[in-house]
Amino acid sequence: MTSKKLDQFLQENLNDLRDRGLYNEIDPVEGANGPIIKIGGRDLINLSSNNYLGLATDERLKKEAIKAVDKYGVGAGAVRTINGTLDIHLELERKIAEFKGTEAAIAYQSGFNCNMAAISAVMNKHDAILSDELNHASIIDGCRLSRAKVIRYNHSDMEDLRAKAKEAVESGQYNKVMVITDGVFSMDGDVAKLPEIVEIAEEFDIMTYVDDAHGSGVLGKGSGTVKHFGLSDRVDFQIGTLSKAIGVIGGYVAGKQNLIDWLKVASRPFLFSTALTPADVAATTKAIELILNSTELQDKMWENSNYLKEGLEKLGFDIGKSETPITPCIIGDEKTTQQFSKRLNEEGVYAKSIVFPTVPRGTGRVRNMPTAAHTKEMLDEALAIYEKVGKEMELI
Repeated sequence: MTSKKLDQFLQENLNDLRDRGLYNEIDPVEGANGPIIKIGGRDLINLSSNNYLGLATDERLKKEAIKAVDKYGVGAGAVRTINGTLDIHLELERKIAEFKGTEAAIAYQSGFNCNMAAISAVMNKHDAILSDELNHASIIDGCRLSRAKVIRYNHSDMEDLRAKAKEAVESGQYNKVMVITDGVFSMDGDVAKLPEIVEIAEEFDIMTYVDDAHGSGVLGKGSGTVKHFGLSDRVDFQIGTLSKAIGVIGGYVAGKQNLIDWLKVASRPFLFSTALTPADVAATTKAIELILNSTELQDKMWENSNYLKEGLEKLGFDIGKSETPITPCIIGDEKTTQQFSKRLNEEGVYAKSIVFPTVPRGTGRVRNMPTAAHTKEMLDEALAIYEKVGKEMELI
């Protein structure tokens, strides 16, 4: 017999979310997550994936994954510290370090795991973390897990960051201070002011931590936001996923050798979770090689991104201040945002609504993610549907 208290809690809160238009329906995709996806038997133009470079369905990556399964099996069989470290794990980590321009790197099972692992392995209750107010949920949870004092600074406000850094350091209350920022902010597509952040950090001798989940493969000729600004030797922690532009699954921390050595003995997701599968490792290594050797996919992604942005702006949509392929159409009201997304879907475009708590209340948006795999014809069709639905709902 299940708990009545639990049933009451769940029903009340689920009903509340539905009433306020905040309940997220999950749509299973029938087949590969490419530029066109099938949901409920219907083909839709896909503008909601993080598959920036189209690598999630790349034939070259598939072949490497299949070869790895034939040689190593489907699983690593153990945690990294017992006998789950395969030679291809080390090869991947060497390739990530080359990709990020650092001495070393460590691979994890997800980008979320990276922030759980790295922050809590270095920071504790005697320390302080300066965190951008729009940082990703995994950063927020990693900070909480560390038990450090979290001091939020206004989004990309360098005066506020400098004042709070000065106060934290000069207070003498903390053994260590760290500043954490996303490289690219996933809901608005704007880029962190890394040169100023690094200058402030060096002035006050505080650690720098950049989560480049949406910058890797996109900026800096693919190597990310830190490389884009020429700061590879001045940022202590470079974090990222292997599941967005890279197209597979997993995450990494890149930095100096002694940092990576410490994470291998002190970060709990590395110590207590089975290693990345051989297929994922092999496909990821191939993806990074492709990005390092050519900018063809990045060039196509940026071409498509700029084309979609210009089209949406001409129609009169508010696309915010995005500097990356992330292209929000900011609607505002949560229920209107969800209705807009639903009508786009009915007309043939899959562009998911993003509402509170993922973004602040009253800033609901449909977030578009053009990729290297889209054709101009797909984007033209999507823009025509945006125009039709926007006029119908009196949004443009």
